[in-house]
Amino acid sequence: MNNKHILLVEDDELDVISVQRSLRKIDQQYELFTAYNGIEALEMLHNALEKETPLPDVILLDLNMPKMNGVEFLKALRKDDALKHIKVFVMTTSGDESDRKTTEQLGVSGYLIKPLNFNNNDKRTDSMDGFFQFHLRKIFIS
Repeated sequence: MNNKHILLVEDDELDVISVQRSLRKIDQQYELFTAYNGIEALEMLHNALEKETPLPDVILLDLNMPKMNGVEFLKALRKDDALKHIKVFVMTTSGDESDRKTTEQLGVSGYLIKPLNFNNNDKRTDSMDGFFQFHLRKIFIS
């Protein structure tokens, strides 16, 4: 079975670590690549196209980032014929309904609200694990 490719676009190092931890719990082979803003992510994707290396099977996207935020990245991604087919899941602290509607209009596959504080017992820290176990496993199998 070929490794699946995941691009994580996230500027918060603690969230990157949390995603890595959750991904280790799934029983699938994958390669994780990380970009720290939308500009860096687009550069990585265009480099993959130029070098004819595999594009990600899925992008995990934060919305609130410097330089190019998640919505700006999504707009650029969806305008690019070579990239617009990639599945994107938004993982953000934003519960703003306008963010959700905007990203849905841009064709995201899902929207996960991250805990603001992974050490806060009031938040469901297992929601990210559940997301990876259910949604990513389905993508990897298909």
